[in-house]
Amino acid sequence: MQDSFDVTTLIFLALAVFVIWRLRSVLGQKTGAERSPFRPVDRNRTEPQAGRAEGDNVVRLPGADRAQPAAAQNAPRDWRGIAEPGSAVARGLEQIVQAEPSFEPRVFLEGAKGAYEAIVTAFAKGDRKTLRALLSREVCEGFERAISEREQRHETAETTFISIDKAEIIAIDVKNRAAQVTVRFLSNLITATRDAEGKVIDGNAETGVEVPDVWTFARTLGARDPNWQLVATDAGG
Repeated sequence: MQDSFDVTTLIFLALAVFVIWRLRSVLGQKTGAERSPFRPVDRNRTEPQAGRAEGDNVVRLPGADRAQPAAAQNAPRDWRGIAEPGSAVARGLEQIVQAEPSFEPRVFLEGAKGAYEAIVTAFAKGDRKTLRALLSREVCEGFERAISEREQRHETAETTFISIDKAEIIAIDVKNRAAQVTVRFLSNLITATRDAEGKVIDGNAETGVEVPDVWTFARTLGARDPNWQLVATDAGG
C-alpha cells in the first residue's frame, strides 16, 4: 500500500508541476508580441459583439463598423491650436472633414508653409514653371506679368528665407465641394531688388525684415489631385 501511495502521489505531483508550467508559459512570460493595455480590438472575445452576428470571425478596425451614439458622431473635434471651439474656422474645418475625412489641418499648414516659401522663391528667381504648378491661372498671370516687367527693366530680385514664424488659418469658405482656406503668414526675409548695374534699389540685401502675408488656397474636395492652389494674395493683414 505504501508503494502504491508513493507512486500515485508522484503522478499527481508530476501533473501539478506540468499544469503550473503550462500556465506560466502562457500567462507569465513576455514574448514581445503582447497587446497594448489599450486593446482597441479584442481578438479573444467569444461573446457576440454589438452589430456583429454569431459566427462572424472578421476582425474590424476600431470605429470602422461600430455603432456609436449620435451625440458622439456629431461631437465637434478638438482643433486645439488651430481654431477656437465654435469659431467660424472650426465650423469650416468640420465642413471640410465631412467632405474629406482624411483632411488634417496641421498637415495642411505645413504644406502651406512649404508652398509659401516655394512661391516666394520662384517669383524672385523668375521661375515660371514652378509658379504655374502652384498658382491658379489668374494669380499666375499676375505673377508672370510682374516678372516680365522686372525683366524689361533689367532688374533682379533676391529673397532669402530666415524663418516662417507663424502660419494660421483665419478663414474657410466651403461651397458644395469647393473649399478655400485663407492663411496668414508671418515670415522673416532678406529681400532686395537690384538694377542692371547690381545696385540695390529696393529692400536690403543684408538685413532681415518681418513680412506679413495673407494667402488663400483652393481645392475641390474629394478630387483625385491632392494639391491646393494659391488663388489670392494680400500683403499685410
